[in-house]
Amino acid sequence: MPVPFTGGCACGAIRYEGSAAPIAVLNCHCRECQRSSGTGFTTAAIVPADSLRVLRGTPRQHASISDSGSEVRREFCPECGTPLFARGGIPSFVAIKVGSLDDPSWCVPMLDIWTQSAQPWSTMNPALPKFPKNVTAPLR
Repeated sequence: MPVPFTGGCACGAIRYEGSAAPIAVLNCHCRECQRSSGTGFTTAAIVPADSLRVLRGTPRQHASISDSGSEVRREFCPECGTPLFARGGIPSFVAIKVGSLDDPSWCVPMLDIWTQSAQPWSTMNPALPKFPKNVTAPLR
């Protein structure tokens, strides 16, 4: 895993840098991630919040209530709409949307969460551990 790593939105208005390797890379199949990604799930790299630095621009936020009942703030570019980050549940961590990385090839998912909400047409890697809901206990 390259550290530091960089990323940003499609139009270049937002740029960021991460200074710590992710503690996990996961596929989330909750309904809110489906809505925010526009497909069956989102892949996210979970990093300590203090290791992420926005270098240029200011992401816009949208708050919603997650399937677990906690508030989640999803951040995206206000110009092009690229999904960038999600924060909530565990304030000391941030989920970086892997598609926003300059080089996402090194972010290999380790698990699938919220599989109880997965769409029947979504093909999941059978080798990955599956969790019907969230797995936050080890992150607290």
